[in-house]
Amino acid sequence: MKTAVCCLCLSLMPVMVHGQSVAGGNVSRTPQTVGRLVINELLARPGFMMYNSTGARGIHYAEACAGFGAVRLAGALKDTALLEKLAARYALEKTRAVPNSANHVDVNVYGILPLELYRVGMGRGFLEEGLKLADGQWQDTLPVGLTSQARFWTDDIWMIGSLQIQAYRATGDNKYLQRAVRVIDTYIKNLQQPDGLFFHGNNGPFYWGRGNGWVAAGLAELLSELPESDARYSFILGRYCKMMKTLLRYQAEDGMWRQLIDRKESFKETSATAMFGYAMAVGVRKGLLTGEIYGPAIDRAWNALTQYIDARGMIREVCVGTGQSTDLNFYLTRPRVTGDLHGQAPLLWFAYEYL
Repeated sequence: MKTAVCCLCLSLMPVMVHGQSVAGGNVSRTPQTVGRLVINELLARPGFMMYNSTGARGIHYAEACAGFGAVRLAGALKDTALLEKLAARYALEKTRAVPNSANHVDVNVYGILPLELYRVGMGRGFLEEGLKLADGQWQDTLPVGLTSQARFWTDDIWMIGSLQIQAYRATGDNKYLQRAVRVIDTYIKNLQQPDGLFFHGNNGPFYWGRGNGWVAAGLAELLSELPESDARYSFILGRYCKMMKTLLRYQAEDGMWRQLIDRKESFKETSATAMFGYAMAVGVRKGLLTGEIYGPAIDRAWNALTQYIDARGMIREVCVGTGQSTDLNFYLTRPRVTGDLHGQAPLLWFAYEYL
């Protein structure tokens, strides 16, 4: 049954996108073409996007997430030349020269990128670099058994979860998977609302689009690895499915989701749309969601997003980095930018999964 659902959805996708254009131009908007365009835009950037806040510094999580998506996609395309270019951009001699405090959830997550480079055969040094950040995240723990980097923002479900899942993928050591399970189980119980969506955090009682996107992508990553025999599998799967069902209800007719998911006055936002499309596509491929129901939503999301990409491979209508607020207008009036890696990154994840 799982195989039948997966094949149905994937057989629809190439038909829907073949031969269409990016932002009205003459560029094919298949995931292969769009993905290469976005990867080349990343490679053309002269330096790294940096994270600097009080007490924490390193390569920005958005850069890490974009590089991770680029390596994943290049690996799926079996494009050795592209992989070598990405390995050169993130070569250890370059990244180790950049200060990394490794004491904050937003800088430790960088480890997902070297771990993916290791997984596609770019060298054992990348494994060591990634595991150092994954293990360092658990050097200090809270009484409840979570990393002290947990701050109960929706973002952390991806930031912590994806790093520990990548370490599990690279090593097969179940301790990493169980760390991710523990965090995600606890966050679900603290932040998920009765309708399945998530508040941004304890000080952000709104359904912020990208905040929910981090959750959706993080849940999809975990469920792609967690065995059904795990004691918490059924609970997490049920909460993921509930979230996906509610997201279907709020998808706009053109395929987009909004900056605040449940507010029609809110602008249509690309990073959240890419994350939701990615999370649904993983669910269909893994047999967790029904292709007949979710396949059309995934297609609409992809086709809508490619209308926002310019010929350089930059996507517009990306909400800037956003802290929590109890003020509704704070979210409704957030600035929108083009080419921000917060949007480029999930576009690459979605291209990889849509492929």
